[in-house]
Amino acid sequence: MMKHIVLTFTSILLNAVAAEPLRAIVIETPAPRFVTTTLGGIAMQCVSFDSRTHFMRVLDQANGPGTQWADAQAAAVSVNGLAAINAGFFTPQGKPLGVVIANGKKAGGNNHSSLGAGVWYEAQGKTAIIRRERCNFNAPHLMQAGPYLAEKYSAVKGLDAVKTSARSFIAWDGGTMWMMARTAPCSLAQLAKALAGACPAGFPIHTALNLDGGRSAEMFVSDQVAGG
Repeated sequence: MMKHIVLTFTSILLNAVAAEPLRAIVIETPAPRFVTTTLGGIAMQCVSFDSRTHFMRVLDQANGPGTQWADAQAAAVSVNGLAAINAGFFTPQGKPLGVVIANGKKAGGNNHSSLGAGVWYEAQGKTAIIRRERCNFNAPHLMQAGPYLAEKYSAVKGLDAVKTSARSFIAWDGGTMWMMARTAPCSLAQLAKALAGACPAGFPIHTALNLDGGRSAEMFVSDQVAGG
């Protein structure tokens, strides 16, 4: 089922330059790609991209789950997204369980539990995942989620090691490389241990943040993405 919030990414549109300079520094950036892999015994599907050429956006269903898009694919298609993933939990009343800011429109409130431990945001050309305590919650694009799975290349301690479920998460190399992923059933502790410092999509994971769990941990990847 399509949940309250979906995180999608698409390409940055670049204007053509009329004339090339005599000298130019060409920085090659990796194209988005989809891979299926196994880490620490956990099967997962991952889609990676570089934030210098692509960007993520939060899509919020203001009237609750399933009211605007039937699934992640429908949400992605609505904004020409290349991929989309269900992101974040919500209350029994259908409101976000944490702060969500979609294109400047804010919903929800600060979640002080582990489910709101981290914040993904984009503001003034910068994209990052930071701890809740460091966030002022005023970026135009923002989503609070949790728990943290990995931080500074290390697994976060104290996570549940018993309950298993399909998971969705985002991961970051601390620079410009990002990944959305969906896993087979696993515990949070098992996933954290598997992710810390690993390279499932071609870059080492510096930070990883849990997004969702269970049957609603849905991800869509367009066939425009290599391997998708």
